Amino acid sequence: MFRKSFFALLILTLLLTACGASVTETAAPAAVQAPTATSQPTAGVLIAAPLTLTDGLGRTVSLAAPAERVVSLAPSNTEILFAIGAGSQVVGRDLFSDYPSEALAVQEIGGSMGEYNLEAIVALQPDLVLAGGINPPELVAALEELGLTVYFLPNPLTLEEMYLNLETVGALTGHEAEAAALIESLRARVAVVDEKIAAVAERPTVYYELDATDPSRPYTAGAGTFVDLLITRAGGVNVAGEIETPWVQIDIETLLVYDPDLILLGDAAWGESAETVAARPGWNALSAVQAGAIYPFDDNLVSRPGPRLVDGLEALARLLHPTLFP
Repeated sequence: MFRKSFFALLILTLLLTACGASVTETAAPAAVQAPTATSQPTAGVLIAAPLTLTDGLGRTVSLAAPAERVVSLAPSNTEILFAIGAGSQVVGRDLFSDYPSEALAVQEIGGSMGEYNLEAIVALQPDLVLAGGINPPELVAALEELGLTVYFLPNPLTLEEMYLNLETVGALTGHEAEAAALIESLRARVAVVDEKIAAVAERPTVYYELDATDPSRPYTAGAGTFVDLLITRAGGVNVAGEIETPWVQIDIETLLVYDPDLILLGDAAWGESAETVAARPGWNALSAVQAGAIYPFDDNLVSRPGPRLVDGLEALARLLHPTLFP
């Protein structure tokens, strides 16, 4: 049940992305503006109170001072908050926020199938509710009607947009300096990968599996996803990268045409393995299966638009080019 609920949440994110620019995972729409305040966010510089910022829904959000009690409605938001040093300010988190481990000690406020416990959120008396791309605008409106201050952090498509989200959350919580230091560190790590991959002549083809609840037609990631972006940046070719549908089911006949060099199991946490893949009818004809090039992969590193995307990039680069990234 948890597996199906989590993947349903992923599909919900896709639907929200497709239905409106306010929740897009493509290039930032006109409504998504860089944070503005009484003084503009600058790396390592504290922003004077009160804060006035424009969120991913084009709404003006004001805080009298950096938030001290924050409820996070998305795993990526929770990871950002802890990564920039604001973990102690998080008083509520959604069901799927399980990283870092310290987050598990924070009170859970729901989130399964997009359902949140609004009474529990109000009872926590947050001065900021941090929503994300998995949250519909209707939820934001409902929370506002209860008298809560809500900031909608848009889903990024690129690493640059992810860095902007880190900067924004730093401003909202009074951790500008920590956010700036984190961004600098992440940029340096990405630059190392980019430099090595720039010299790569051959790029292996990759099939990335998201969900094999139906093993005859498992889900994979197409264009416009971080899976596709990071595989490409790590020096690979996503076999479904030319499919415009972000999350798409694929059958063995189609996969045999692609015949990927590697199979990455983003659904390994749900029990999929090299053995279960090889046992599927027709899959033993794939080159990756015959070569034993089937690897489990932590899907959280490519599905949660937070700082661990850089961990995902490095992990992919090591799998695709082990001689360059020992």
